[in-house]
Amino acid sequence: MATYGAKPKPEEQSNVIRNTTIRNQQANAGLFADLFNGQPSPKNLKVSQKDLLIFFRQLAVILQSGVPLAQGLLLISENMTNKRFAGCIQHIAARLSAGEELSLSLRQYPKVFEPLAVGLIEAGEAGGILEQVLDRVALLLEERAKIRGQIIGAMVYPVIVMVLAVSVSLGLLIFVVPRFKTMFDGMGAELPALTSFLLMLSQIITTVWFAVGAPASVAITVIVFNRYYSTAQGRYVIDNLVLKVPLFGDLILRSEMASMSDTLATLVNAGIPVVEGLQRCIAASSNELTRRTLQQGISLVQQGQELNYSLGRSGLFPKLVISMIKIGEETGQLSFMLEKLAIFYKREVESTVSSLTKAMEPAVLFVVAGIVGTIVIALYLPMFSIITNMRG
Repeated sequence: MATYGAKPKPEEQSNVIRNTTIRNQQANAGLFADLFNGQPSPKNLKVSQKDLLIFFRQLAVILQSGVPLAQGLLLISENMTNKRFAGCIQHIAARLSAGEELSLSLRQYPKVFEPLAVGLIEAGEAGGILEQVLDRVALLLEERAKIRGQIIGAMVYPVIVMVLAVSVSLGLLIFVVPRFKTMFDGMGAELPALTSFLLMLSQIITTVWFAVGAPASVAITVIVFNRYYSTAQGRYVIDNLVLKVPLFGDLILRSEMASMSDTLATLVNAGIPVVEGLQRCIAASSNELTRRTLQQGISLVQQGQELNYSLGRSGLFPKLVISMIKIGEETGQLSFMLEKLAIFYKREVESTVSSLTKAMEPAVLFVVAGIVGTIVIALYLPMFSIITNMRG
């Protein structure tokens, strides 16, 4: 296969296209038959962010090399490991060869290509800058995935350690504490309150009712939570609470600001109106409070208000965001200011994640040591009391 990074000679490029056409002629015939017989390709595809990034980057490079769009899609599909995604790309190539626009073809797969990417591509087609837009889409998806990965990474370590702590505690309560209870019963000594509580807790945990009830309670809680969060009001309440969580709430808000600024800057640069850009930002946001705030901002902008005033009324957006947007509107450099905001908040997210990781490690270890240490102390307190009484 030809290397996409270098500009091929005209005759080499023609050979690549001719060979690709021959190899895919039979397959394309079937795709065209499906297309015109009204048999749509499967739309319930699951495509990873990594595959999408690679796809958009390869497509941008192929267009820059002068290969026709439909042929470029077929070239990309040949080396895909995800065969269902490859079939999706081949189907899009067939639609393009039939005269359809790329953006319209991508809309046929809403679970693969999100509205933000499709909107940017549509703007790139209208402005004749499709190559640049495709590269920008890949960069935007990459930045969003990076921010999401940083947030998840900050939460993974404490969660893993806490799960281990709970597992160790349960192991002690189920297998170790009952043996001490037998020994304490034989002594007939009066037990400290902490030890009595630990023995009672162990007795509860080792019952059949707890073995059945605890998993059932967890399952019911998860189901109720998911159903509540699936409603608009549930998402609003929970996302609002999440933003108020110390440290993590601030991290999530900064990531939302970075994502929104980057997305809106890209859209405005592509020539998309601010109102439509905000609508795309709503679709790309993962926080219901942010989405509602942006929707309120859209209503005010449509009434003739400036963007900085429309977003500033809610009090959700930091003063820096509102100030930079205001300067951008007054100077006619809105996209430039939004890009600067995106860079600033991306660095803030990285800095916050680093600080959180450093702070969480000793804090979580301290909590784990406290839990295990309390159990050990509770088990040995009666022995200390007996030894003290014997000496007395």
